[in-house]
Amino acid sequence: MRRISRITVAGAATASLALALSACGSTSTSGSSDSKGDKGLAIAYDVGGKGDQSFNDAAYAGLEQAKKEFGYQTADVEPTEGETDADKEQRLVSLAKQGHNPVIGVGYAYAAAVKGAAEKFPDTTFGIVDDATINTKNVADLVFNEEQASYLAGVAAAKTSKSKVVGFVGGVDIPLIHKFQAGFAQGVKDTDPKVKVLSQYLTQTAEEGGFASPDKGKTAAEGQIEKKADVVYAAAGLSGQGVIEAAATKKVWAIGVDSDQYQQEALAKYKDFILTSAMKDVAKAVYNLAKSVEDGKPQTGIVRGDLKTGEVSLSNSNPKFADDAELQAAIKTAKEKIISGEIKVKSS
Repeated sequence: MRRISRITVAGAATASLALALSACGSTSTSGSSDSKGDKGLAIAYDVGGKGDQSFNDAAYAGLEQAKKEFGYQTADVEPTEGETDADKEQRLVSLAKQGHNPVIGVGYAYAAAVKGAAEKFPDTTFGIVDDATINTKNVADLVFNEEQASYLAGVAAAKTSKSKVVGFVGGVDIPLIHKFQAGFAQGVKDTDPKVKVLSQYLTQTAEEGGFASPDKGKTAAEGQIEKKADVVYAAAGLSGQGVIEAAATKKVWAIGVDSDQYQQEALAKYKDFILTSAMKDVAKAVYNLAKSVEDGKPQTGIVRGDLKTGEVSLSNSNPKFADDAELQAAIKTAKEKIISGEIKVKSS
């Protein structure tokens, strides 16, 4: 079964594989105290790496849950600046050669790499977060209806704004982030057509740092706040930390993304200005894929999370948000209408 095949291939791993890994990204390998010695889940991070307090950290939380529950060795590997698709593929291939299963590329940028690695290792399950283009029997496309959570964020922003101006900061001008913008703008307009939405993308490509530059996020948010925005929503990975910092400094509201950013330790000094976060449960998706492999029934094809499954949502950690009865009622109504199909949320 899976454990036997994993141990067999793990035995072939040599120091050269470790060198191959280090050549295309630093890696962290760990196991629990009762580890059986075989290797389970491995993840390769997106731009920004571990510590982004958002997308990548959510994936790591899923890895930690799997490691704790299944008692096997895991690995998580950082990206490198200016890397190519070939570098990404080599990273995934090295993890698979060592016996890790499943192997997950965190982010749409891994599409070509996951496809190539999956073809080379048909007995290993691969996953990719935020991409639905890979139609291979041993690949799970882990995707989300981010526009639905973003719609609810738009409802919250419109109901909270006093200036009737709110902002959206997108990390990179790509279809994935367009989903966040479209849902947010629709939620704002459906709630209060008088509220103006200012939108800005930090870069045209990920290579320019749109997901990894807090300074760019801060500058963009400051510009929107100068134009009277008093709620700013960021879908920008690590760059979103700069948006949150700018909002806190100017004493306006920020809306976080992907993880519950009110709860993030690195953002603790700003948390009183984080109204809510439009979350997608990357941790759950990563863990569920690992569990499906552990159970001998690997997920494949498109695996989608939405409001109905509970894998996209708004966080309620900020008491000022959670205790606002009128705001919560508006969000609850919108959520029910989206789930029922009465509200069709745009994705572009």
